Amino acid sequence: MTLEPFGARLRHAMDSRGPLCVGIDPHAALLSSWGLNDDIAGLERFTFTVVEALADSVAVFKPQSAFFERFGSRGIAVLERAVADLREAGALVVMDAKRGDIGSTMAAYAETFLREDSPLFSDALTVSPYLGYGSLRPAVDLARESGAGLFVLALTSNPEGAEVQRAVRTDDPAGRTIGATMLAHLAGDNAGQEPMGSFGAVVGATLGDLSSFDLDINGPLLAPGIGAQGATPADLPRVFGSAVRNVVPSVSRGVLRHGPDATGLRGAADRYADEVRRAVGG
Repeated sequence: MTLEPFGARLRHAMDSRGPLCVGIDPHAALLSSWGLNDDIAGLERFTFTVVEALADSVAVFKPQSAFFERFGSRGIAVLERAVADLREAGALVVMDAKRGDIGSTMAAYAETFLREDSPLFSDALTVSPYLGYGSLRPAVDLARESGAGLFVLALTSNPEGAEVQRAVRTDDPAGRTIGATMLAHLAGDNAGQEPMGSFGAVVGATLGDLSSFDLDINGPLLAPGIGAQGATPADLPRVFGSAVRNVVPSVSRGVLRHGPDATGLRGAADRYADEVRRAVGG
């Protein structure tokens, strides 16, 4: 049975559980800080400690696929189980895989993460549009069919991103940047959707004044950079302006560094969610 559209499910999850996304990023340094080895046993212990501590209270989780893929098939098996356990607990899963390709290859990536009977089916997927937004059409179409969503890289928080995302298009009569073009495409795919569309943008919370970009895309804005990268929940209204209610702030190390103690993890996630609520007036 097709799910309710991702945008509607996300709005409900954020309103009921708090507007927060927790990244699950089991990189070697973080495993070590928890006293775990950088092996499959450490990966399992880390992942399921986070799942068991937070799955029933946090709205959204963003597992970084690369940190599971590096362990091969056994790592993917841990990721599959984590996705299933998180979704069974009522949380939404955004798979951070940043896939992007053309034609049948893009369709295969979409089927991996957005087809309802796939072992890695996730509520949404991060994608890269830099082969052209139209190259994402297989993922857009399958997401609509399955009730899933996408988060398209638009204005990312890494310093290198600006050389592409803020480049001005010479073929555009309006002289828009690449990032602005991606936002416009998303607004088109979200048109008329209530309470918001299912096709979001990745927009860094560390970027400062974004008033020159139209962030009102009627869709969610996944905002990395809160916590260890230097942004705070109090920065969100200044960065996102009138679109702030649709922001999904993403925190990874700011929460995960409080593990492996489950109480510490829950306390950190609750604090961030409360700070975001106060900042955005939710």
